[in-house]
Amino acid sequence: MGSKKALTKNQRLVLNTYTKMMRATNSVTMGMHRHLADHRLTVSQFGVLEALYHIGPLCQRDIGNKILKTSGNITLVIDNLEKRHLVKRTKDENDRRYMTVKLTKKGKKLISKIFPLHARIAEQVFSSITTEQMDMLGKIMKVLGKASN
Repeated sequence: MGSKKALTKNQRLVLNTYTKMMRATNSVTMGMHRHLADHRLTVSQFGVLEALYHIGPLCQRDIGNKILKTSGNITLVIDNLEKRHLVKRTKDENDRRYMTVKLTKKGKKLISKIFPLHARIAEQVFSSITTEQMDMLGKIMKVLGKASN
């Protein structure tokens, strides 16, 4: 007696869709981030540099929220970026528990070099779908993300 019969038609559709979504996510992620190894960066480290590059100085908590990392994980990521002199942490004068993270000159130089390549790679990775499909996919992912919270 196979488990296939125990599933409803909708459950099979949902699970099949989930599998396709995860395979596509893994494929896109690999394609998008392969170049980071050339710069000895992890996906999380790139995310921190990119957030600081586009938004400006942020506290660690806000960075973690932006790149979807826990406070413990973001601390380690920032520690490693700081060891490479790519970011600098400063304590808030009014609240010493509040740490602001900003790009150093070296960090800004690196991310300003990498980001245009990253944007071109993104364009290549998504070149197999039309702009209309991308728009629709974005809308679907937004709905799905909100419904899952």
